[in-house]
Amino acid sequence: MDAVGQFFVELWGALAGFFQRDLGEVLRDCLDIGLVAVLIYWGLVIIRGTRAMQMAAGLVLLFVGYLVSSRLGLITIWTILDSLVTYFVLVVVVIFQADIRRALMRVGRGPLFRGQRTARETAVIEEVVKAATALAQKRIGGLVVFEREAELNEFIESGTVLDASVSKELLYSIFIPSFENPMHDGAVIIRDGRVWQAGAFLPLTGGSHDRTLGTRHRAALGISEETDAVVVVVSEERGATSLCFNGNIVRNLDGDSLRDALFGLFYRPQKAAAAAAPAAKKKKAAQKKKKKKKPAERTSLVPDDDEAALASAAAARSAEESHG
Repeated sequence: MDAVGQFFVELWGALAGFFQRDLGEVLRDCLDIGLVAVLIYWGLVIIRGTRAMQMAAGLVLLFVGYLVSSRLGLITIWTILDSLVTYFVLVVVVIFQADIRRALMRVGRGPLFRGQRTARETAVIEEVVKAATALAQKRIGGLVVFEREAELNEFIESGTVLDASVSKELLYSIFIPSFENPMHDGAVIIRDGRVWQAGAFLPLTGGSHDRTLGTRHRAALGISEETDAVVVVVSEERGATSLCFNGNIVRNLDGDSLRDALFGLFYRPQKAAAAAAPAAKKKKAAQKKKKKKKPAERTSLVPDDDEAALASAAAARSAEESHG
């Protein structure tokens, strides 16, 4: 207890001495500390949602144990940890090599350089929602993965590289079940707003989930548990659409709910509202049209041209009756 008390006394003395210096030196050191804090923050953002986050927490605990054992005079523990700290840099490079490579590749694509991507990402989400809705209506299974900060290379079994623009037609055609279409059984991976791969295989979840979940849903949960990816799943048995993220699953989503959920995951609240505004306007316009049509529940079997002629004739007849 004396050692702990002495530690806090020395800490307080160091803080007091820090602020008793010249103002210029204090501001310079505060700037230095702030820059280090920003670097640490961005490092945590890069590894967030990956298995490297757990490893980083373990390394931090080891380093804290090293400092505490040194302060308390725990010689045996300090000697063991000291041998690990000696090779700390090498350990970090080996463990986080994939994350370091990804960080260096994305230095020029940080938030300051992404102001023009909102429209494209919104269009990508719209195409995926349209494709998922069409697949659900036809009861065709589908699996679409949005890669985010964590690269999926080390977690998936690679499929066919396409590097194509995201469109409803392309996604729909990929998942059409056919012996001549080997890509329909796997997942579509969307990277940087483009269809990167099709027919990729994902790791299955190892957790205890609903036994009614099929292989597609277990694969979607598996990749969302391992990384920060967001996955859209369409069930061919029930014709229902689900969304998986962070090891969670939201089931039975319609097109509007899926769109709102994706906007909420990929954008901040302000951006999500702005991005969803065009879709909301379209929805309101469609609702107004439905209200104007009296026989809203009727499914017409009359060809479009004939139906338009019948509608105009009915309108003319009602106008004559009102004048009469």
